[in-house]
Amino acid sequence: MNERIIYAKQLASHRAFKDHSLNVKFQMSNRDRYDLEERTALFGEAVIEFAKSLPRNVVNMELVKQIIRSGTSIGANYMEADGAESKKDFRHKIAICKKEAKETKHWLRMIVKANPDRKEDCKVLWREAQELTLIFSAILSSSRRDKKSEE
Repeated sequence: MNERIIYAKQLASHRAFKDHSLNVKFQMSNRDRYDLEERTALFGEAVIEFAKSLPRNVVNMELVKQIIRSGTSIGANYMEADGAESKKDFRHKIAICKKEAKETKHWLRMIVKANPDRKEDCKVLWREAQELTLIFSAILSSSRRDKKSEE
């Protein structure tokens, strides 16, 4: 199997999305597990594919808009943090990554409420959003400790 992150056989090869059986799985090599740029980008892609698979109705349309914004902005903000011009800017962008990951978990919960049959798919995405939240929390804690030791 490919060493890159694989989302359930290339996101269940799109045909499964039509059958509403996403079964997303996050499998990653040790190298990719620590490559946050790639990990957050692939998470954003998985959120997009998942959102595209939801039935179109008034409730889902609003939920999809929100989860696409929060789920894809994690990677965008991480890219900004990676190119930060100062330590303060870096901490600020990482804090935004954490906030967006937490917000994504909220929208996943709302999607489950509106689409109970998609609970298992949401659980997998929720777990990855939770891991990202914890990673960004650890980065923030470490960065703040470093700041205090410099003072």
